[in-house]
Amino acid sequence: MELFDNLMLGFSVAFTPENLLYALLGCVLGTLIGVLPGIGPVPTIAMLLPITYVLPPVAGLIMLAGIYYGAQYGGSTTAILVALPGETSAVVTVLDGHQMARNGRAGAALAIAALGSFFAGCVATLLLAAFAPPLAEVAFKFGPAEYFSLMCLGLVGAVVLASGSLPKAIAMIILGLLLGMVGTDVNSGVARFDFGVPELQDGIDFAIVAMGVFGFAEIMTNLEQKENRVDITDKIGSLYPNKQEFKESYPAVLRGTALGSALGILPGGGAVLSSFASYTLEKKISRNPERFGKGHPAGLAGPESANNAAAQTSFIPLLTLGIPGNAVMALMVGAMTIHNIQPGPQVMTSHPELFWGLIASMWIGNLMLVVLNLPLIGLWVKLLKVPYRILFPAILVFCTIGVYSLNYNAFDIFTTAMFGIVGYVWSKLKCEGAPLLLGLVLGPMMEENFRRALLLSRGDFTTFVTRPLSASLLAVAVFLVILVALPAIRKKREETFVEED
Repeated sequence: MELFDNLMLGFSVAFTPENLLYALLGCVLGTLIGVLPGIGPVPTIAMLLPITYVLPPVAGLIMLAGIYYGAQYGGSTTAILVALPGETSAVVTVLDGHQMARNGRAGAALAIAALGSFFAGCVATLLLAAFAPPLAEVAFKFGPAEYFSLMCLGLVGAVVLASGSLPKAIAMIILGLLLGMVGTDVNSGVARFDFGVPELQDGIDFAIVAMGVFGFAEIMTNLEQKENRVDITDKIGSLYPNKQEFKESYPAVLRGTALGSALGILPGGGAVLSSFASYTLEKKISRNPERFGKGHPAGLAGPESANNAAAQTSFIPLLTLGIPGNAVMALMVGAMTIHNIQPGPQVMTSHPELFWGLIASMWIGNLMLVVLNLPLIGLWVKLLKVPYRILFPAILVFCTIGVYSLNYNAFDIFTTAMFGIVGYVWSKLKCEGAPLLLGLVLGPMMEENFRRALLLSRGDFTTFVTRPLSASLLAVAVFLVILVALPAIRKKREETFVEED
């Protein structure tokens, strides 16, 4: 009954005209950036962070969440129709989705992707509503030592599940931790690592780093690439899957939903890992694995369900423990701190309207996406005809205005540009920006809890291993490190992220 009452509170918040408008705006923007290759939810949310300064907290988070899971829908549209994955998690969708389109079943493929995503999103949101309160109750028992150990586990998990090189992921996390130390020491009040620059005494603004590394760098990377235009057909065909397609799709949707819901909770998991893992699973258990890559409905339904389920459940560690599991959740932390809201279990008690309103808005958003996506396919495809050399510079101008509006300081624009150049270099070196962002967000929180734990234990470092819960979390982190160091596991990890031919 308590869950029902909480959901009623959430729907009363989400159904206000203002929040419905921002949910719709987030879903449309998410679909748009999912359709356009090379942008993705992380750069878009990074670019829109300054806007959340002027929005109410609930409306801002509803819009950003809509962008995130909306991108999972949008990425599938162009992946199916023109073999251009608009979003990273849609790379797998190309394999069988585009083949279905080439076989004259584009409409059915789009319907399978949309309905599978809708089902997965609704189930995963229900899991979020059901499991978040008990987890939050457990989190209230956490002390500084437990929080420090949990953040260590989060960073280790992000490294283990990162899709790139392990040494590079570790280096990026360490760099993020170091950047988080720039500014005034909270305990002593002494400025550190600011090199005498007054603007750095308050630290490096999270939004500036995110917008530079993900927004500016992503645009530069895309502008240097030759536009790969393809002939776009208007022949979508019937939007109704036939009996055989439905029969082969629905078990994959169920399995993808379960797998994505589980992997979305893991630090560093998220939609990309879930979609790749789901495709691998479907191919392994299929009686006809040779059909995959030739238009098998299960190869489309499983990954599409998995990536949307993971997008929803990745909110669980953020809202219950205050730990961002991926780059998008790290940006959501930034959006919450803009409004002086500390992510974690206290959100449920101190801001119940935000917590339950956000959860309720996810059901509404998923319904909006199904209603929007199928009728607007023609519009989204026409957007692909806009030359990137016109589209991306226009986005860059709006980004620059957004950066300046943070503090009305030109220094912020130069800092963002610097991180954009650095981020561009990192992309050339195949260094992921997501671990850096997680390190930047978690670094100050880790330092604060580490020092507080030592203060309470009178400088006794064994407090981290003598407290059972803290010791258990550290043991899991060490186990993950040992596990990923094993040659067989390392090889399997690399194979999981290699795109299928």
